Amino acid sequence: MKFTVAIALSPLDQLTELAKTAQEYGYSAIALPDSIFYSQKVSEDYPYTPDGSRFWTEDTPWVDPLVATAAMGAVTDEIRFYTQVLKLGPRNPLLLARQVQSVACLTGNRFGLGVGIGWTPEEFEWCGAPFENRGARVDESIEILKLVLGGGMVEYHGKYFDFDKLRMSPAPSEPVPIYVGGHTERGLRRAARIGDGWTSAMIKFDDLKQTIERLAVLRAEYGRDELPFEIQSVCIDRFGVDGYRQQADIGVTDVLVAPWVFYGVGMDGDLKAKQDGMKRFADEIIHNL
Repeated sequence: MKFTVAIALSPLDQLTELAKTAQEYGYSAIALPDSIFYSQKVSEDYPYTPDGSRFWTEDTPWVDPLVATAAMGAVTDEIRFYTQVLKLGPRNPLLLARQVQSVACLTGNRFGLGVGIGWTPEEFEWCGAPFENRGARVDESIEILKLVLGGGMVEYHGKYFDFDKLRMSPAPSEPVPIYVGGHTERGLRRAARIGDGWTSAMIKFDDLKQTIERLAVLRAEYGRDELPFEIQSVCIDRFGVDGYRQQADIGVTDVLVAPWVFYGVGMDGDLKAKQDGMKRFADEIIHNL
C-alpha cells in the first residue's frame, strides 16, 4: 500500500518544503487539489458534505495544481504528483494537454492526472464551457488527452470537440496515468472504461468496499480487469495500522492522508509541526505495514 500526502488548504509557501519532507519520509506522492475560483454564490450544493456547504472560504489559499507540480517537482527527484481531482469540465482539453505534457516531461514522468467533472455551474459558464452535457464532454476530453499525450500527429472529430491533424512535442516518454473520480454509476463506468484508476472523495469503509466491488464488475465488463488499476482512498472511518490493512484487504492501493491532522495540527498549521507529524505518521504507520 502507498501513502499520498494531501496538501489541500495548506499555505502556498509551505508546498515545496512539504514535498521534500514527504519524499524524505517515504510517502509515494503528493495529491494536489483544484479550485478555479470562489464564487460568492453557487447554484448547486457541494456534493461531499452533509449539508451541501463548502468547507473553504474566499480566503482559503489555492494554486493551480499543474503550476504547483512544476514547483515541487523542481526540488524533488523521486516523489510523484497527481491532481485529486482537477475539474476537467470547465477546461479546454487541448490547452490542458499542453500543460500536462509540459509537467510530465519536466518532472521525468512523475505526474498523474486525476480528473473529475466539476460540480458548480459557475465554474463552467464563467470559463466559457456549458454546464449541460458535461459528462459527455468530459468523456471526449479524456479521449483527447490520451490521444495527444500519446504522441505523433493526431486528429479528433467528436460531437463537442473537433480538430484536424496536430502534434505536441515532445510527448512524455511514458504514458500519463489518468485517474477518474466520481461516486455515481456513470462516474464508476467512466473510470472502469477509460481510467488507469479510480480516486475517491470522502467515503465510509462500507461504501468504499461496495464501490471497489462494483468497479471490479465493470472493469470485467469492459474487458479491462487484467490491466493495472489504482484505487485511491479517502476513507473517513478506518485509520491506524489495522484500519489501513482493512483498506488494503478490499483492494485499496493508495491512501490519501494529511498526516499532521492525526496529531492535532490543522491544514493551516505551522510548517515544522506538519513535518513532525509526517515523520511520526511514517514511523508509526508506513513502516509498520
